[in-house]
Amino acid sequence: MKASELPRHAGVGFKPEHFAEIISQRQPIGFFEVHAENYMGAGGPPHAQLGKLRQDYALSIHGVGLSIGSMQPLDREHLARLKIVCDRYEPESFSEHLAWSTHDSVFLNDLLPLPYTEATLARVAEHVDQVQETLKRQMLLENPATYLLFEESTIEETEFLAEVSRRSGCGLLLDVNNVFVAATNHRLDPAAYIARFPLEKVREIHLSGHSETVDDLGAPLLIDSHDTPVKDPVWALYEDVIARTGPVASLVEWDNDVPEWTVLRSEAEAAQSILDAAARRRAA
Repeated sequence: MKASELPRHAGVGFKPEHFAEIISQRQPIGFFEVHAENYMGAGGPPHAQLGKLRQDYALSIHGVGLSIGSMQPLDREHLARLKIVCDRYEPESFSEHLAWSTHDSVFLNDLLPLPYTEATLARVAEHVDQVQETLKRQMLLENPATYLLFEESTIEETEFLAEVSRRSGCGLLLDVNNVFVAATNHRLDPAAYIARFPLEKVREIHLSGHSETVDDLGAPLLIDSHDTPVKDPVWALYEDVIARTGPVASLVEWDNDVPEWTVLRSEAEAAQSILDAAARRRAA
């Protein structure tokens, strides 16, 4: 099984509207990430652009449609299409979400939470095994942004992720914004969550923006919206993570209200400065 081996630098999610500027000169970007489902067609401009980028940059492929947390069997046709994409581009990393998005034949177009029980733990580990066996590469599993908790949950989320990794050999993708969003929504301490997270399993980190609103009772409610710059508390939490782990491949996601290339690049440069500072401290 091929291990995930992204460079320990900052990357960004690739957006086609940025393509011309990106290829105009070498960019200070460690890697690009794309959603697998956008490249499951046979050809056309998406593949022409990604093929060009792949010549010069490391690549992370991020899935959003496997429904790893579903109690139903994985969609074998979707998994086969995913294998074609990974075989075509040989990415340094492949990742998916700890979530579910299908029921019977219905795709719900959302990443929905699941209860953390022994039954779901066994099912998720089984699904991760199936994905890795099919792709012949390690998969990274991402912690979710959540807005509710299940009464039937008997396992803490950090313990659940650690055990899936132990059983399957998968790595973990730590989404720092998801940690901050979920902790705020559930009135928990995000720093305490990070302290319990199995950081030794983390092979990639995600950063993104979120929206702020209030719930029906007037309490703060954060939405993982990917439509703003990374917020200051998330940067602070990220610095805490990197102080613990040292440099880790770190991606800035910005999927909605996408800004100009220079704005997105500056977010990656901010992440890179934190990675560089951590590298200097470790070398001292």
